[in-house]
Amino acid sequence: MEPDRITLTRRRFDELVADALDSIPPELTRAMDNVVVLVDDRHADDPSLLGLYEGVALTERTSNYGGVLPDRITIYREAILDVCADEDEVVDEVAVTVVHEVAHHFGIDEATLHRLGWG
Repeated sequence: MEPDRITLTRRRFDELVADALDSIPPELTRAMDNVVVLVDDRHADDPSLLGLYEGVALTERTSNYGGVLPDRITIYREAILDVCADEDEVVDEVAVTVVHEVAHHFGIDEATLHRLGWG
């Protein structure tokens, strides 16, 4: 018999994402620019994806950057719940996923994130 899948209200999950963002040092959050963090249930093309950064990383922006829609960081609630056994694991996974996607906003690539333990 498979263990029951953890359930978490959307409101509680949103709180965990907000807590993860609050845990990022203020000097980094002040440097974040033109980016929005969203929660969605799943990525349409890759349902197991935990998070996604879409935009132009700060390190790639030039003097021509401007007048564009905000970058998007999306945290996928259902996918995270799929890989966690309890709320403590969800708290940890949300924190790792948020930091991972924010790091992409700062131009840090996948290989570096994995090497640093944020993969």
